[in-house]
Amino acid sequence: MKASSLLIALSVLCSTVFASDAKDQPLDAYISKNKKEQFKYDYDKVESDSSKLRDSWIAPLNLQYSYSKSNPYSQEQTSENAAIKMDQPIFQSGGIYYGIKFAEASRIYSNYSVEVAKRKLVKDAISLLMQIKQMDLKIQKQNLQIKNSEINLAQIKEQYSNGQIDSGFLDNAMIDRNTVIQALYDLETNKERLISKFNAISDMSYADAKIPHLEILDEEKFLKYNIVLNMSESDIEKNKYNKDVTVAKYLPKISITAGYNWSKSENNRYQFGANEKDYYDYGVKAYIPIDINTFRDIESSRIDYLKSKVVIEDRKRELKALFEQVMQNIKNFNKKKLLSIENRELYEKLLSETKDMYSAGYKTSYDVDLLQNSVEIQIIDLSIFEIDKQLELLTLYEMYKHEI
Repeated sequence: MKASSLLIALSVLCSTVFASDAKDQPLDAYISKNKKEQFKYDYDKVESDSSKLRDSWIAPLNLQYSYSKSNPYSQEQTSENAAIKMDQPIFQSGGIYYGIKFAEASRIYSNYSVEVAKRKLVKDAISLLMQIKQMDLKIQKQNLQIKNSEINLAQIKEQYSNGQIDSGFLDNAMIDRNTVIQALYDLETNKERLISKFNAISDMSYADAKIPHLEILDEEKFLKYNIVLNMSESDIEKNKYNKDVTVAKYLPKISITAGYNWSKSENNRYQFGANEKDYYDYGVKAYIPIDINTFRDIESSRIDYLKSKVVIEDRKRELKALFEQVMQNIKNFNKKKLLSIENRELYEKLLSETKDMYSAGYKTSYDVDLLQNSVEIQIIDLSIFEIDKQLELLTLYEMYKHEI
């Protein structure tokens, strides 16, 4: 039977549309070289900013030099000064330790932020690719519907020529045919829009690119390996150390100070010849900052920390709701697939009977072609609904830490 060959064709179609393994390609394979490079710079900037923040407790070594000339009297005078000074904190009531930990936590949080943005772009690219492949299927389906409308129009023309029906039926058949043709033009336009968006973010050829076949996730894994929750957890850690840094900022500090000074002056009216000298100094400095906003600053950082702990719980609730919604949508698409299978089986049965009746002279070739097209439409619908399922799963995989 031709229906059996169509089922084989469907399996071939799925193997060409979907990659056999979700990990056949790296995460960023679907986005353009320029996009990858931008994300690389984002990661590099995170590392640079983190290193700068980590070492911010190390005080700079100040180098100074000055040279001046003046003639307040009859003879011109010159003066040179140079100095090297250091004021290095060695104890900040835990502030140095917490500052280093805060820098590390900030690095992890920022890397997650870049990764989330990258995954969003990858998800957009794969989603567009899926929609393009789906649009191809919808165009195939629409062409079959156009064929059916043309068959229907041809049948009605014959009936009208034989005087069996009035012109109203012919007008309706022509309108129906024009409607499905216009729908095809709309599908082709939408496909071009999708291709344009895909080409803006990917170097791949949409015609040759395969989309990953995503498997169903369970809720436990989805939440356990969820990059959005990981980012929220790192935000808690970051705010925790920021709170500690803020507290330490208002506690006693100890610094060591050291310096070397050199000066030289010539033709000073109170001295004979050049005067040059150098000396060093060193010592220890202890201080406690007293600020009217101390407690407000500490309270503000504490509130940020407490809020981040509440936010993650809210995020878990949102992700659980999203997971349940996606699973419900997938169930509905599975129901649609089952309905298409039932319809296909019904059409196949009718097609077999109609072919026998056509051989016996009781049915026309129009009847056979109509049912043959209807069988093919149901088979295409199965693939369309499967891509709908994949689009739903893509919403989850965007946040799932394992490779898309």
